[in-house]
Parts: sequence; structure tokens; C-alpha cells
Amino acid sequence: MKVFAVSDLHLPGNQHKPMDIFGDNWAGHLEKIKEDWRGKVCEEDVVLIAGDISWAMTLPDALSDLNGLKELPGKKVFIRGNHDYWWSGITALRRSAPDETFFFLQNDSVRFDGLIVCGSRGWVCPGSPEYAQSDEKIYLREAERFRLAFQDVAKKRQEGDRLLCMIHYPPFNAKREDSLFTRLFRENAADIAVYGHLHRTAGAYPMQCEKDGVRYFLTSCDLLGFRLVQVL
Repeated sequence: MKVFAVSDLHLPGNQHKPMDIFGDNWAGHLEKIKEDWRGKVCEEDVVLIAGDISWAMTLPDALSDLNGLKELPGKKVFIRGNHDYWWSGITALRRSAPDETFFFLQNDSVRFDGLIVCGSRGWVCPGSPEYAQSDEKIYLREAERFRLAFQDVAKKRQEGDRLLCMIHYPPFNAKREDSLFTRLFRENAADIAVYGHLHRTAGAYPMQCEKDGVRYFLTSCDLLGFRLVQVL
């Protein structure tokens, strides 16, 4: 079993949201991703999609996008991004999953053979230029959601399991200073963390790095050239 990741698909969700306004490279971006996906992923593999899945405002509109991913091989694991306004009640979302290969995480985790995946949205971290005092409450709340996810991991984790964490926002600032998220990843012996949110240029954020024994992957689809990256 291999594990791949890609994020920030920004599918249309029945909205008029042509992504090529952000650059010519976005033209036909979903077909580029699908072509690469089919060439890499087998049915037993896992694909992590760390948020900003669809521009949809309602679940029925988002399902038109999710159903378009049903044909693709592998188990698909999703977390919510800051633009996923359609993602509301997790129970209704899980009931509406296109098929058994779709997994939606919210303050919890899922275990596959020798592998556990947990995740939550996260938030902008202290030390980032955009971080303001008003962000503190949300930042603390998102860290608490990860604590809940790790409690669920502890119930499911078996000896030898690899732990992968999904977070939409970067889990650290551009200096890669410690945050509540990175501390939780370290304290819970995570192996890998994937994140997205950033576009066009990653700036000081590397596509891959290691911090305190955790390997981090930036997986925004445009920064990956509309390809999947293998993380395990």
C-alpha cells in the first residue's frame, strides 16, 4: 500500500469559478490531476486530500464534484479547508459519501492496514504576518480539535502503525517555529504531516522538510504541477 497526497483542488461545485483566472497553468487542472492519479494509484493505495476540495456552498453541489472523483482508484481521505463552506454536519456528509472508498475526517481518525490517518483544518499560526489577536481563539480551538483526533488515534493505534496527520493550513509559520500543532504531532509520534492552503508560490515554505522527526509535505495541487506526491 502506497500513500499519495494532493490538496486544494478547488472544484467548481456548480459555481462559476474558472480557476485559470489565477494563471494559465490552472486550465484543465482537474483532468491533469486525474491523469496523474490514474497513472500512479492502485486500488489498495490511499490518497490524502487536505482541504479546499470544492467551491460549493451546499452539500448537494459538492457531491457533484465528489462523484467526479468516484471513478479514481484508491481510498480517498478528506479534511475540511477554509473554503469548504458546504462541509457542515459530518454525519450527513458520511451518509452521502459516493461509495466506501471515501473517508471524511473531523476530530477523529481512520485506520487502514498498518496505517492511521487523522486530521483537522488547523489555523494560521503565531509568528505569521497575518496572525492577529483575533486569531488566537480559533487557533486554540483548532489545536483542541487535534487533541480530540489524537485521542481517537490512541484507541485505534496498533504496534507498528505509521501515523499520518492532515492539516489544511501550514502547521508552522514561515520560520518553521514550534506551534501547538507541531507539538501535538511530535508528542503523538506522528511520522508524516501533509498540508496545503498556499498557492502560486510557497515562499519560505519548502515543499518537503523535516522537523522533530516528522516529515512535512506541502501538497497544494498547483505547487505540485497538478500531480500527486507520494508521501509513504
